[in-house]
Amino acid sequence: MLTSAYKSVMMTRFQYDNLVETPTMVGAPDRLSVDQSYVLCERLAKTHYENFSIASFLLPQDKRRHFYAIYAFCRFVDDLGDEFDGDRLGALDYWQNETEACFFGEPSHPYMMALRDTIHSFDIPKEPLLNLIEANRMDQTIMRYPTYQDLEHYCRHSANPVGRLVLYVCGYRDEERQRLSDYTCTALQLTNFWQDVSRDYAKGRIYIPLEDMETFDYTEEELARHEVTDGFRQLMRFQVERARDLFEKGLPLVDLVDDRLKLDIALFSKGGMSVLDSIERQNYDVLGKRPVAGKGKKMYLLLSTLLKLKLLNRV
Repeated sequence: MLTSAYKSVMMTRFQYDNLVETPTMVGAPDRLSVDQSYVLCERLAKTHYENFSIASFLLPQDKRRHFYAIYAFCRFVDDLGDEFDGDRLGALDYWQNETEACFFGEPSHPYMMALRDTIHSFDIPKEPLLNLIEANRMDQTIMRYPTYQDLEHYCRHSANPVGRLVLYVCGYRDEERQRLSDYTCTALQLTNFWQDVSRDYAKGRIYIPLEDMETFDYTEEELARHEVTDGFRQLMRFQVERARDLFEKGLPLVDLVDDRLKLDIALFSKGGMSVLDSIERQNYDVLGKRPVAGKGKKMYLLLSTLLKLKLLNRV
């Protein structure tokens, strides 16, 4: 019998958008095979592909479904933290129980049935998964970050675990690669924050460290009025350079992984830095227009990176 928490989670709008609505799916998820669960993860990933690199088609065929399972886990926990119309902390508790069941029991949710297989296939520890859930708990109660160290702590939970999960699936477990991956993932998270200053403020959140706002003499009242002052431009210049420095620190990881993962990491870094370049071209006005890397730019990055990495003849 399904728990009330499971029924509540399964009946949300985003869940119906992302899963096939069949009696088997909604009423008896335990009847699904592991292979069927992987199919649902793949469907979710291909429906919401914005968080995947445009080079994800280069991922090895034998590992691809494991990446789909990880994506489904990450996407679902983010949806619970951002979209769930109900007791979000209770829903996150449910998702943590399902995560724990991957290690010490039998999960019931289809995504978790696939994830459990991935966890056991690559001996993935539970810490990165639980950290992602904890990041979404933080989102329910923390709306301001007094210092950069506070924001960095959040990134260690919200972004860095994703890179570590990818490394585990690709067979890398050493501290050096994880440290370099953390630089890249934190840089990507910060870049997303600087893209979405207006969107986040509309949700009641400010990710710019308050100490930096004070340093550059920019107030929350000015942000509420979408005022782009000289202080705001200087503030965003500082944040852009902070993220760019982290991208540069993470780039050595490209030379420490195999060719297929090498391309993805290079593209994620170049794509992120391209967004930072867009912010710079807008003279750091991220309030009037959201800076993005367009499709043409993404294709250029793909081709130029392939050439640079000398992979064209290997694809």
